[in-house]
Amino acid sequence: MTGPGTGALRVGAVIITMGNRPEELRALLDSVAGQDGEPVQVVVVGNGSPVPEVPAGVRTVELPENLGIPGGRNVGIEAFGPGGREVDILLFLDDDGLLARKDTAELCREAFAADPELGIVSFRIADPDTGETQRRHVPRLRAADPMRSSRVTTFLGGANAVRTEVFAQVGALPEEFFYAHEETDLAWRALDAGWMIDYRADMVLHHPTTAPSRHAVYHRMVARNRVWLARRNLPATLVPVYLGVWLLLTLVRRPSRPALKAWFGGFREGWSTPCGSREPMKWRTVWRLTRLGRPPVI
Repeated sequence: MTGPGTGALRVGAVIITMGNRPEELRALLDSVAGQDGEPVQVVVVGNGSPVPEVPAGVRTVELPENLGIPGGRNVGIEAFGPGGREVDILLFLDDDGLLARKDTAELCREAFAADPELGIVSFRIADPDTGETQRRHVPRLRAADPMRSSRVTTFLGGANAVRTEVFAQVGALPEEFFYAHEETDLAWRALDAGWMIDYRADMVLHHPTTAPSRHAVYHRMVARNRVWLARRNLPATLVPVYLGVWLLLTLVRRPSRPALKAWFGGFREGWSTPCGSREPMKWRTVWRLTRLGRPPVI
């Protein structure tokens, strides 16, 4: 495994839109266009909807149906050539986000050039009005201090940068997931292949504070995909441990009766439906995850 040298790395950006936030999308595109250094190439994917008007030079792809978040992002990757090979780094940004600083692309170039083992960078998400970073947006168990950068074991789907060599080595996002946990699936496969993941507090995406449960399918897909994640990636002996821990955590959080019903329905669905190819991680990857502070049982 080798990364590119210290020369200027080519940066692209993939943005998925449902076409319902044209003003926010335009603001995000302006923040990407305003980045220091070489221009960032941009692809906007209309996921089952027309793409709103975009500035000249921004490529667009309009899909006839909603392929889900990972499916839409995979289309965006391929718009940069097979596996995204036309660029060295791909930014994945939510269409209602905004890059808070003009040096984010340059910070990405510097980070990936300096560390050939670095495969993924997770940005800090902050509310544009309050500056607050929600605890769930810090991808580690010790999340009390969002201003502390560190090595981590997963990343945030709508605010990250991925070295395209990662996709060439371990494959794309799992399209069958549609929504939820697709980032952790890619993260585990990348870590198993020897790549590292960083959370960087100085790379900031402004994004309004929201609750993921606003999506009607949230509880079912979170549970289903959690089972798929374990079935696809964990050694057999860890699968029941991992899922048992998450079952207990779900009950401790005391969700509403409808939410719990949807969660158990998704949990059953995760066991009864195909999850894609199974490639359990090596035990040394289990140990690496443990040393990084998040053993794959929680």
